[in-house]
This record gives sequence, C-alpha cells and structure tokens, in this order.
Amino acid sequence: MTDNFAQIVDVTGETDKPRRFVFVLLDQFTLLCYACAVESLRIANRMAGETLYEWRIIGEGGDTVECSAGTSFKLDSELTEVSRDETIIVCGGIDVAAATTKKLVAWLRREARRGVQMGGLCTAGYSLAKAGLLDGKRATIHWENQDSFIEEFDEVTLTKSVFVVDGNTFTTAGGTASIDLMLKFIAEDFGENLASAVADQLIYTSIRTDQDTQRLSTPTRIGVRHPKLSNVIQMMEANIEEPISPSILAKEVGMSTRQLERLFRRYLDRSPKRYYMELRLQKARNLLMQTDMSVINVALACGFASPSHFSKCYRAQYKTTPFRERGAQANRLSI
Repeated sequence: MTDNFAQIVDVTGETDKPRRFVFVLLDQFTLLCYACAVESLRIANRMAGETLYEWRIIGEGGDTVECSAGTSFKLDSELTEVSRDETIIVCGGIDVAAATTKKLVAWLRREARRGVQMGGLCTAGYSLAKAGLLDGKRATIHWENQDSFIEEFDEVTLTKSVFVVDGNTFTTAGGTASIDLMLKFIAEDFGENLASAVADQLIYTSIRTDQDTQRLSTPTRIGVRHPKLSNVIQMMEANIEEPISPSILAKEVGMSTRQLERLFRRYLDRSPKRYYMELRLQKARNLLMQTDMSVINVALACGFASPSHFSKCYRAQYKTTPFRERGAQANRLSI
C-alpha cells in the first residue's frame, strides 16, 4: 500500500479483491454516461495506486456495439452469466425501447433472480423496468423520457433525482449523473477522501446526491427570476392532463388574470395560454416519439378533448400532424 493510498483511502475497506463491474452496452448507448462511469473508476485506481476496481463490457452479439455518437466499441463477450459479486450496469441511450430486446430482458431477469446487483444509466432504467425489476421501487430516468416512462410503468415510483439507489437496483438520469453515482460507490467502498480526490481529478466541483434533481430550476431554465411566474409554470408542468384555466392560475399566486397576461407577455413574449399549449404539445411529441400509445390516448394524456383539436394544434406548432409524426418516427427507426 503506497503512502498516497494510505492518506486518501479508508484502510478499513476491503482492498484484497477488486470490486468488479460489468457494463452492458445497448445499441446507440450514450457515450457520456458510460465514459463518466468508467473514468471515475479508472481515476480511483490511479489515485489509490492499486487496482480497486475492474470492469468489462458485454452486449448482445458479443462483437461490437455502436454508441449514439457513431463510435464502435469492441465487446468482451456476449450476454453470459456473471458472478454474484459483480455489479451489472446497463448503459442506455437513443431509442432504448428498440434496444431492450426480449433476449436482454430475459437475461436481466435471470441475473436478478441470482441476486446480482444491477442498475441502469441514462435511459436504461427503461430496460430494468421492462424486465419488471423496478416494480414497487423508486427510480429515475432522463427527464426527456419521464413522460413516456410514467405512462408505461405505473408500478414504478419515478423521481426527478439525479440518481436513485433502491435496494439491489440503481438508476441515473444520464449524462454526468454517472459521476455522482460512482462517487457514492467509491465513498462507500473506500471512504470520502478517495471520492473527493476522484472528484478533484475530474474537476467536478459540485458533487450531487440522490436528493438533487436533474433539471435546472424553473427560473434558470426560463432565464427569469420572478417567483410568481415560476410558481405558475410549475403548476402548468404538473397539470398537463387536466389543464388549469389562466384565471385559476392567477388566483393561486394572488394576481388578476390581466396581471398574469402582462407578466407572461413581458418575460416570455407569449400569453399564458400559448405557453401552456406549448408545454402540452411538447409532452405529446415526446409520447408520440417514445411510446406506442395511440394518437387518441396521447391527446387525452395531454389535455385535449378531441383528436381533431389535438391534430390542429399539433400541426400549427410542428408543421405536421401527429399521425405523420408517428409514421416518420417509425421510418427513422427502420433505417
């Protein structure tokens, strides 16, 4: 054990045997979430001066897999049985539903029955949920996929956290959230000092916990710091299926409807009604692109009373109809 190691690693940790991770790379996985995870482990080994962590990459077919950035990775093996002391990490990305094949689902269920700890990075929470491994548990997924996830998996308690660890499973929101999760593992395995040293090497100045949310605050996202405006937008985002009238929204924040109109015009250059409509249509587009929900059910989930009204509003916003959008998405996936 080097002096450097002794200074930054909790010596009570078990260092005789490296902790081993098995990364399952799905087709079109997000490179950033995988790289953040692996680099955190690599740097932990470097800072410690010995091998605390080992990892390998596997996937369906056992040959190569391409990430969403177009780079191909050589896999170490097919989806084979792993040791019970290994931790499985599934890396998802674009169109995770297509990448979550029957073979993958069966493999995940089999490994889970054997008691292997496993989790999903970025959109791979979908894969675990499809296998039924998140039923009755808390989980998270990238914010862009939350609407479709909620519609499909009502047995899962979905949060907006950066990462979630619930029992023998864990999930992350994607991107740099992999760093936060790995720093948690490193701190638990070998102490806070090593985790902090790894964060310093990554120039990662704000370590997040499972209590932190993945999206920027409403004021930061809209570029406006006005408490009443932020409160109204939060109410809109929380009530998409059953929209609230502008008069009730205004009353909730102690304003008149006219004052609310002026507030939206001043800061967002649109009416409250227009802004609300854009939120509803954005959710509708996410559901059309990411789920197999019928257009009628998408319309209802986004607060539209009739398919014709939904189609009219959708065309005005996106210059195409919901049916054509769904067809175009299907064509893209078949290429």
